[in-house]
Amino acid sequence: MVFFIASLAECERLPFDLPEAEEELVAGYQTEYSGMKFAFFYLASYLNLLVSSLFVTILYLGGWHFSIPFFSLFQTFEWNFMSNGINEVISIIIGIVITLVKSYLFLFISIMTRWTLPRIRIDQLLNLGWKFLLPIALGNLLLTTSFQLFLL
Repeated sequence: MVFFIASLAECERLPFDLPEAEEELVAGYQTEYSGMKFAFFYLASYLNLLVSSLFVTILYLGGWHFSIPFFSLFQTFEWNFMSNGINEVISIIIGIVITLVKSYLFLFISIMTRWTLPRIRIDQLLNLGWKFLLPIALGNLLLTTSFQLFLL
C-alpha cells in the first residue's frame, strides 16, 4: 500500500499533483504545450503510470503467477495431443495476460483515484508523508528484517 501511494505521488496523480495545482485556472504547467507536444506529454504521463502499476504487479502481486492459491491452470488441462513446445508458448502467453490484467487493475485504481479523491494541500501532504507513510514503511522494514533474521 505504501509503494502504491508512493507511485501515485511519483506519477503526480491527483492527490499529489501539486505542480499542476498552483496555476489551476490556466491548467497549470501544461499551457505551454499544444498539439503533438501536449499528446506526447500525456502519453508519457500515462506510460509512467503503467510502468508503476507493472512494478506493483511484479513486486507485490506475484507477477505472472495466478493469484488463487492451490489452483493451477496448467494441471487441469491435458495437452497430450500437442507437442511440448506449444505448451511452453501457451504458458508464457497466459503469464503475460495475467501480468497485464493485474497491472491494468492497478492502472484502473489509479485513474479512479484521480476521479474520486480531492486534491490535498501541501501541509496535508507533509502530514501524510511524515506521520503516516514513514512509520508504516519503517515498521514494514523492521518486520521484514526480523523475519529474515529468524529464518537464518
